[in-house]
Parts: sequence; C-alpha cells; structure tokens
Amino acid sequence: QVQVVESGGGLVQAGGSLRLSCAASGSIFSRMGWHRQAPGKQRELVARFTSGGETYYADSVKGRFTISGDIHKNTMYLQMNSLKPEDTAVYYCNGRSVFGNGDYWGQGTQVTVSS
Repeated sequence: QVQVVESGGGLVQAGGSLRLSCAASGSIFSRMGWHRQAPGKQRELVARFTSGGETYYADSVKGRFTISGDIHKNTMYLQMNSLKPEDTAVYYCNGRSVFGNGDYWGQGTQVTVSS
C-alpha cells in the first residue's frame, strides 16, 4: 500500500519562511513534486524533481522556493522563503510510481500567508 504524508504547513506573515516535508512509502517513484491549490483555483504544480536529476519550478516561485530530498529514499522537502499572500493554498505532495505510472497524493497541508 502506497502512503504519502506531508507536514510542515502553518500560518506565517508575508516575507516569512516555512519548510514542508513529505515522506512516501510502498513504491519506487520516478518523480516527486509539490502541488498547491488555492480556494477557487485549479491545482497547480509548484516544483518537482525526477530520478534523473531534473528539477522544475513554476515561474511564480523561482528564486523563493527550493525543492530538495532523496527520491531513492522517498523523501522530499520544500523550503519556502519570502512568502507572499498569494502563496496561500493547500500544498500536496505527489509521487509518480515506476509501476504503471500511478500518481499518489498526500492529504495536503495548509499554508496561510498573512499580509
């Protein structure tokens, strides 16, 4: 059984920082990433890395967010600096399994940035 668990969300003032953590188990992943969904908006990809060493950041977070971790150990982090109110969302950890390309999601963690 595949499990994906996020932690580290919370309330922070604009300009502050938060670090999200993700731990997955039960599979081997070809890529892992962070997505977010704000109220009334579609879920969007924030940052992602692959087993091949590729990294992707959404333009809106480049220079402020840093993804890290060890995909071979199924762990991932998102360091978020210079947070803005528009970063407020539920953040989800996602892993794509090498077995059938199934996508697995965590339950989400709320990040709220006050102005």
